[in-house]
Amino acid sequence: MAFQEFLEKVGGMGRFQIIHVVLLSLPIFMMASHNLMQNFTAAIPKHRCRLNASWEKDNFTIEELRPFIPMDPSGETSSCFRYISPQFHFHNSTANSTDTELCADGWVYDHSEFLSTIITQWDLVCKHRRMRQVAQSIYMAGVLVGSIVFGSLSDKFGRRPLNIWSQLQMAVAGLCAAFAPNYIVYCIFRFLTGTALSGIVLNSYSLIVEWIPTRSRAFTSTATGYCYTLGQLVLVGLAYLIRDWHMLQLASSLPFFIYFLYSWWIPESGRWLVLTGKADQAVKELRKVAKLNGLKEEGETLTVEIIKSGMQREINAAKKSTYSVIDLVRTPLVRRISFCICCTWFSTSFAYYGLALDLQKFGVSIYLMQIIFGVVDIPAKFISYFVMSYIGRRVLQSGSMILAGIAILVNIFVPYEFQVVRTSMAVFGKGCLAASFNCLYLYTGEMYPTVIRQSGMGLGTMMARLGGIVAPLAQMTADYYQHLPLIIYGCSPIISGIAGCFLPETLGVPLPETIEEVERSSSRNTDATIGEKMTLKSQELTLKKQKLNLG
Repeated sequence: MAFQEFLEKVGGMGRFQIIHVVLLSLPIFMMASHNLMQNFTAAIPKHRCRLNASWEKDNFTIEELRPFIPMDPSGETSSCFRYISPQFHFHNSTANSTDTELCADGWVYDHSEFLSTIITQWDLVCKHRRMRQVAQSIYMAGVLVGSIVFGSLSDKFGRRPLNIWSQLQMAVAGLCAAFAPNYIVYCIFRFLTGTALSGIVLNSYSLIVEWIPTRSRAFTSTATGYCYTLGQLVLVGLAYLIRDWHMLQLASSLPFFIYFLYSWWIPESGRWLVLTGKADQAVKELRKVAKLNGLKEEGETLTVEIIKSGMQREINAAKKSTYSVIDLVRTPLVRRISFCICCTWFSTSFAYYGLALDLQKFGVSIYLMQIIFGVVDIPAKFISYFVMSYIGRRVLQSGSMILAGIAILVNIFVPYEFQVVRTSMAVFGKGCLAASFNCLYLYTGEMYPTVIRQSGMGLGTMMARLGGIVAPLAQMTADYYQHLPLIIYGCSPIISGIAGCFLPETLGVPLPETIEEVERSSSRNTDATIGEKMTLKSQELTLKKQKLNLG
């Protein structure tokens, strides 16, 4: 009897599972706020050079600024240059470079849309404009480090303690970032926020998957995915109401103190407890689950002996060796899974953040764009749920990636003036990538066995964060060829979608407990294929004999 059967015995998808999923999903509402926060906290308002004190005044008109600030070809004031001396005699739209200088006295910002951002706080414009992307990359680097650290630690020390610690770290680091005295300190705490976010994602999803019956995994995975989708809309609401970046950062971090307090109630993974030699604690947790599900008597029948007997094969396999990240590439099928998962996680995140982290490039309100990008996830994840449940995980994973890549590449051939078409294709691509993300968390957890599931999830999310780090850098390739960023963003998911075709299907398959179990499933498929070929060969020989006899 595998752990799946013990879950069914204590109620399957009962009251405990519903409460469990809800409590673990609540922090996901605020994860989008941290991942996409810099669309608002690092928004770049209109700005110009501050003039000498004797010349500066409020509410300059463009005509009044002409003697002090050169104009660009579009008729807007230059953001980074001013005249060395007032050019009262000069009325053309351009000036010689010898007549101008870089902003020596700082900048004046338009605060009509944002009261304060990190851009206005530390003057991250002109020659310092790349610091905006650096801050986001540092945050993503933190998420990457968190994927590595928390993935391996939770396999060793358990999902529950690492989840508790991650909630506290997220709350404290987010709070400190809101009151950072300078850019460097801000980046340090954003890095720590990123590592904590990885810990929450990894452990929350594992705790959900490992306490949920097989038949309900697709539904619960989709439900938690919708929490992230709605979290994007929560971010828009907060950002619209709170125009100061300090307060927005604070509002996005304080809820994690509440999550930290109730995370002590969430039980440890029963599967992990059994496989790490803590069957007695697993029995206690299963009895609590049974009691909450109204099946106290069935829970009382479970004993340590029954648990060990039912999972003896898995326990023996777990005792034979200690597991590490090397086990992700040690055996043939797991190695193939790891390779394809790395490609898929990287490309999904790479293309996703390439589209989602620079909303100002679309030329419309970033609040509206964030709403559109958030709302498109609703039908995307709804469709993905049905495809996962009735067709298969592999079809959804490969199909969504290939469609996303095609949608991005189409924009190469759409003229820049057709902004509605370009935005529509970007939104469609983003929806496909959201469906891919929705599938990936569940699919990855289902393919890896319990003994290395967290390491596998850590590997996948590590590659996703690497994609998030690299995504802003791809924009720089436009200096060499205008459409090169779109080519890179589009080709990457298509290649990964093809690689996803080589992953095993997990629809309706119980969670594997050991590496040996995963490899045996491959052998059974191979044996079945060989058997089918032998049967066909035998039928051909029989038909030949019948023809000879008739002849």
